[in-house]
Amino acid sequence: MSASTIQTIINSALGAFTLEKLGSAILVFIVCYIVSKILMRVLSKIIKKLPFDKTFTGFVNASIKLILYFITGIIVADSLGIDPRSLIALLSVAGLAVSLAIQDTLSNIANGLVILVSKPFIVGDFVEIGGVSGIVKVISLNYTKIVTYDNKVIYIPNSDISAGKIINYTDEKLRRVDINVTAAYESPMENVKKALFEAVDTIPEFHKDPKPFICTVAYRDSNIEYGIRAWTDTENYWTAYFALMDNIAVMFKKYNVEMTYNHLKVHMVEK
Repeated sequence: MSASTIQTIINSALGAFTLEKLGSAILVFIVCYIVSKILMRVLSKIIKKLPFDKTFTGFVNASIKLILYFITGIIVADSLGIDPRSLIALLSVAGLAVSLAIQDTLSNIANGLVILVSKPFIVGDFVEIGGVSGIVKVISLNYTKIVTYDNKVIYIPNSDISAGKIINYTDEKLRRVDINVTAAYESPMENVKKALFEAVDTIPEFHKDPKPFICTVAYRDSNIEYGIRAWTDTENYWTAYFALMDNIAVMFKKYNVEMTYNHLKVHMVEK
């Protein structure tokens, strides 16, 4: 749309104003305003009952308001004698210019709506997104706010979240603690497994069902690697994890199990 066409629309609109049309437009505006208020009140009650996040329902309410205001504007313009088609064309050009200027923001908002509807995580979940781990504090239309365990506040654009991998650690009630440890070849395997079973069994946060198990992971150059797999409630994960790490050393000492590290033994042979 050229500048001359826009000027023509404005001139025709100004030329169409009369006191009679102005009074009629004010009356139409008041009626539309009252109807819009009643509609918004009814729709807001319906939207509140839907199982969606407050941010999403707030966006829906704001969108409905915007649509009602737009319809009101078209009706009022028509009562003033302004061709609604010209007004829509003018608003379309303005809308296109604005959307091009804020396309990154619009991408974040669109992805924010997807997150709010699909719910890969909710506020309070412990998640890992793009290598960042923390508790979700706020899900807005533009950004998601995450607070890490060392109290760093991180804002991640919603477009980055949708494009990447999301790990939700609190989506399930149970979580498995996986820890691998090494022991010397000289330490009997039955002693090592007995020590590790007892290390798990003495921690109350671990469940008996599913039953924890100890496995042989690998035979290394200078040691044998064992794996501990034990289940706990998600909210107790770190308590159980650190308690087990401490308990392993205690039980290895009790059963005389040598905890080793990678090293190289050199035997000198005299000729």
